[in-house]
Amino acid sequence: MGITEASRPRREDAVSARAREPEDRPLLLTGGTVITGNPLMGDWERADVLIGGGVIVGVGPGLLTAAEDDDMIVIDCAGTVVLPAAVDLTGNGASGTLTPGERADVAVYRIADAPGTPPGAAPFRGGHRDLLIVDGRIRDATEAPDGSGPVAAPWPEGDAPHPYTGTWVTEDGFIRQELLPNGRYDEGRGERESAYTGRYRVGGNRIDYLDDLGFWAFGEFHDGVLHHAGYRFTRR
Repeated sequence: MGITEASRPRREDAVSARAREPEDRPLLLTGGTVITGNPLMGDWERADVLIGGGVIVGVGPGLLTAAEDDDMIVIDCAGTVVLPAAVDLTGNGASGTLTPGERADVAVYRIADAPGTPPGAAPFRGGHRDLLIVDGRIRDATEAPDGSGPVAAPWPEGDAPHPYTGTWVTEDGFIRQELLPNGRYDEGRGERESAYTGRYRVGGNRIDYLDDLGFWAFGEFHDGVLHHAGYRFTRR
């Protein structure tokens, strides 16, 4: 599927305007080099960052395939580096991460202007930033970012027992997500069976997904409802 709503960052057009006032629509940064700052997840030469409700919903390749289904606002970030808004390249200070479930504080730089701070230099906070997102909202790219989040815990060696195995379905029945006892999930969308498959883990009321396409996502269970990527699932 091609990009139906695409824009270079900071381009003053209809897409940029909608991205600044998303009205609860997810925002997808697609096609950039993604530096997560999370050693468990790693980095991608070309991947996507999905933002919704002020938090990072998913990170990795393949998220663009759901753009039309989920009514995303899509911003083309090809030729840029997408990384946490708070970055310390010296390794001595606090940095944010692009981890699903963390606050969406994201900066986008053109490749030619991407951080290249020599060893011992101060944390990178300048350069030609094309796009700044703070708490899920596009801000003036010259502003100083704030806020960060912890790195996710490592993937467990084994699958701990949990009460959430079974099939979870959205209110309209369009998405069907089966959480298998072996730590795998299988998600169908409309007429597409197994549209997404991969691994999952549950810790408390949180579920983390690592899709076979390579992207990460998360959800939360509250009062018998699975909240994931802006959808509400109930067990069938």
